[in-house]
Amino acid sequence: MSGRDLHPFITNYRAEDVEKLTLRMKNGLGSTKYKPAEYERLQAIVDAKRLESDQIGQKVQKTRCAAKATKESSILRQHRQVWSRECPRLQKAEEKAENDVHDFLEQIRPNDRLDTAIFSLQDYALVLEREREAFRVATVEPVHQLKDDLCFRLDEVQHEQLTVHRSNWEQVIQQINFVKDQQDGINAKLDAEYLALEEEIIGLGLEKYLSSTSDNLVNIENIPEEVLDSDCPYPELKDSLIQAFYSLSERYQSSLQDLQVKLQRADRFCGWCADEHQRFQFTSSQYTQDVPNHRALYMDMLQRLFPEKTRQDLMEHERAWDWQRFTQAQLRVLTQQWQRDQEELLARALVTLQEARHAHQEELELHRDRQHQQDICSHLREKLRQWRAQQEEVAKLEAVIAARQREEEEARLKREQEKETAIRSQQKEKVRQFYLKQKKKVEAMEKRDQERLANLRSIMEEQARRDKERVQFRSDMLQRRREEREARQLERQREEEEKQHRLEVLRNQVGVVAEADPERMMADTEAWRSRHLNVKEFELQRPLYSINTYTDTQIVSDPRVRAEQALREAGLHHSHYAKEVLAVIKPPKPPRRDTKSILKF
Repeated sequence: MSGRDLHPFITNYRAEDVEKLTLRMKNGLGSTKYKPAEYERLQAIVDAKRLESDQIGQKVQKTRCAAKATKESSILRQHRQVWSRECPRLQKAEEKAENDVHDFLEQIRPNDRLDTAIFSLQDYALVLEREREAFRVATVEPVHQLKDDLCFRLDEVQHEQLTVHRSNWEQVIQQINFVKDQQDGINAKLDAEYLALEEEIIGLGLEKYLSSTSDNLVNIENIPEEVLDSDCPYPELKDSLIQAFYSLSERYQSSLQDLQVKLQRADRFCGWCADEHQRFQFTSSQYTQDVPNHRALYMDMLQRLFPEKTRQDLMEHERAWDWQRFTQAQLRVLTQQWQRDQEELLARALVTLQEARHAHQEELELHRDRQHQQDICSHLREKLRQWRAQQEEVAKLEAVIAARQREEEEARLKREQEKETAIRSQQKEKVRQFYLKQKKKVEAMEKRDQERLANLRSIMEEQARRDKERVQFRSDMLQRRREEREARQLERQREEEEKQHRLEVLRNQVGVVAEADPERMMADTEAWRSRHLNVKEFELQRPLYSINTYTDTQIVSDPRVRAEQALREAGLHHSHYAKEVLAVIKPPKPPRRDTKSILKF
C-alpha cells in the first residue's frame, strides 16, 4: 500500500468521534466525509486508457512494419538492378563459351586415319544435341501444352461463364499434380547427375592445367639450350653467361618460394567449403565499385546467402580472400618479370655470343695478339657487369614498388575498417542520444508529477488544517450545548421536584377515602374503549431495506484505525513517521482483486 492509498484512512476525528461515526453508519445515515466509489466511471476511464494505449501500440507497430518493408523493397530493387546488369553479361559469356567449344570442335582435324578421338567428340556432340532435343520434347513440351490448355479453359470459364462438372476439374487437378510430381522427379534426377558429373570432373584433376601459375616456373637448372649448346670461343664468357642465368633464377626463386609458401599455408577456399567460397566469389564479382552503395548491397546479399554467418565472419573471409588474390597477383607479376628478364638476358647473351664469335673470327682473321683478346673479353665482361647491375637495380626498384603497393593495400583495408568502425560508433551515439532524450523526457514528467504531488499535498494539508479547526470549533460548540442541556435538565428537574411537591400537597388536600378496587383500577375505562374500538394494534415498523455495512466492533478491530487513533492522541498523525508506519500495516482482510488498479491518477 503506497502513501497515496493511506489518505482515506487518515482522518481528522478524535477518539470520541469514532463511536459517533459508527452509530451514523449503523443507522444508515450518510456522511459527507465518506462517499461511495464510482466503479463504473473508473472502469470506463481504465478501458479508455487501455484502448488508447493499444491504438498507440498498433500505430507504432504499423509504422515500424512500413519502414521495414520500405527499406526491404528499396534494397531488393537495388539488387534487381545489379542482377539486370549482370544477367546479360552472363548470357554473353555463356554464348561465347558455347561458340568457342563449337569452333574448337569444327577446327580440330585428325592427324591420321587411326586418330578416331576427334570423330568420337563430334559424334558425342551430336548425341548430346539429340538427347537435349528429346528431353525437351519429352518434358518441356507437355508442360507448355498443359499450360496452354489451362489458359484456354480459364478464359472459356471467365468469358462464357460455362458450368463445368466438378469431376472434370478434379481430373485436371490430378493431371496437374501428376505433372508436378513428374517434374520434381526429373529435377531431382538432373541434380543428381549434375553432382555426379561435377565430382567426376573434380576427380580428373583438370584444375592444375587451368591455373595461371605453377610451382616449377622458375628452376635453377633451367638454362636456355641456346646458351648451353652455343659454340662460344671464350669459355669464361660462356661461364659468366650461365652464372648470370643462375643468379637471375636464384634471385627470383627466393621471392617466388616465399609467395608460394604463403599460398600453400593459406587455405584455397579461405576456411570455407568450395561451394560457399564459389558463391562468395560470384557475389563479389557482381557488386563492383561502379555500383552505387555497392558495399552495403554487397554485405546485404552475403548475409542473405549465408544467414548462418555473422558480419564479422564475412569480413574476415573477405580480408583473407583479398590477401590471397593479392599474393596470387604478386606471384603472377613476379613470374612475368622473371620471364621478361630471362628473355632480355637470353637476347643479350645471344648478342654477346654473336659478338664474341665475330670477335673471334676477326681475331683469327687478323691474327691479333692475346692482349687484344683479353681487352675484348674484359670489355664484354664489363658490359655484362653493368647490365647485371642495372638488372639488380631494376629488381630492387620493382621490389620497393611491390612493397609500397602492399602497404597501400593494407592501408586501404585499414581505412575501410576504420570507416565502418566510425559508422558503427555514430550509430551507437545516435542510439545513446535517443535514450538520453527519452530519459530527460521521463525525468521532466517525473518532475512535473512531483510538483503536482507537492501542490496537492499542500492543498490537502491546508484542508486538513481547516478541517481540524472546524472540528475543534464543532467540539467546542458541542461542549457548550452539552453544558446548556445539562443546565436545562437540572432546571427541569428542580421544577419537577417543586411540581411534585405541590401535587403531593394537593393530593393530601383532596385525598379520597375509599376501598381498594384493584380490578377496576387496572381495567379499561369506557372512554378508552370507545376511543380505541376501531384502532388496530400497534405494529412495529420494520426498516425499508437491510444495510450491509461495518459494525463498530469491526471498525475498532482494524489495526490501522487503532494505530491512527494512537498516533492522533500522541499528536503525530501528520508526521512522516505516521505515514511510514501506516503504510506498513496490513488490513485484517486483503482487498478484493477487482478493487486493485495499475493506473495512477
